[in-house]
Amino acid sequence: MRISVCILPDRPFRVASASWRHAEELGFHAAYSYDHITWAGLPDSAWYGALPTLTAAAGVTSRIRLGTLVTSPNYRHPVPLAHDVITLDSISEGRFVLGFGAGSPDADAFVLGQGERGKGWSVQERGGRFRESVELLDRLLTRTPDGGMRTTFLGRYYEAIDARLEPGCVQRPRVPFVLAANGPLGMAAVARYGDSWVVTDQGDVPRPERTASWTWSVLARRREQLDAACEREGRDPKSLGRTLLTGFSLLPTMESAQAFAEVAGRCAELGFTEIVVHYPRESGFFSAPPRVLEEIAAAHC
Repeated sequence: MRISVCILPDRPFRVASASWRHAEELGFHAAYSYDHITWAGLPDSAWYGALPTLTAAAGVTSRIRLGTLVTSPNYRHPVPLAHDVITLDSISEGRFVLGFGAGSPDADAFVLGQGERGKGWSVQERGGRFRESVELLDRLLTRTPDGGMRTTFLGRYYEAIDARLEPGCVQRPRVPFVLAANGPLGMAAVARYGDSWVVTDQGDVPRPERTASWTWSVLARRREQLDAACEREGRDPKSLGRTLLTGFSLLPTMESAQAFAEVAGRCAELGFTEIVVHYPRESGFFSAPPRVLEEIAAAHC
């Protein structure tokens, strides 16, 4: 089981840099960050760009993997995103991980005026853009059989005309994809292109109703759906990593190292290969005693 951490980009990097270094010193497998223009959980907070933040984090670390968890088509076109991914993979010397999902219907979905009357895209269109983006990103970031990095793609939502993205990724055949999806079509894309599947412990019910037993039942059901998607795609389900982003339900993940160990044990039973906890904030969302993070790292990293 790999243990990773997610650090919100809500502080100036001159302050936040210590958290990224600390995550590496504690031995976490990866350090991720959300990619939003604004995040609904902290709508009035300072909020910095994920890709520049991860670039800065690459400069103050040397071993820990770095990634988005997740970025989305809400305001990312696959071609410039792929260009940034290649650059980040180079700056980090092969440590970058691309977490990618369909995106939520929050502010990111309509800040650029997308959809009818600027209300954002429908669920169907967001899903379609996710699947098409993943296919195009895979082509843009993977060398062609003749060794080139030129891509022409004419899709329903996106086009790339002779997109040249040399020198390509440091990691081969490309950076790992950690893909978020819950529906059958999205899971098919995960099974086809993903190195890992990422899901939260949140679900689609109000927060007070997210009991621990309910959370485990939802995760078990989604695991079964993902296994079925892999089988339909002709892929061994065990070849796909499973990442759980915690912190949204009543699972006591950050109450103590012992509570985390119990959660990790249940995750292992469900086939998860990576657990992501949030770097403790002082108050509000994801607040927790800093010692708990250190105790988890000492016991599991």
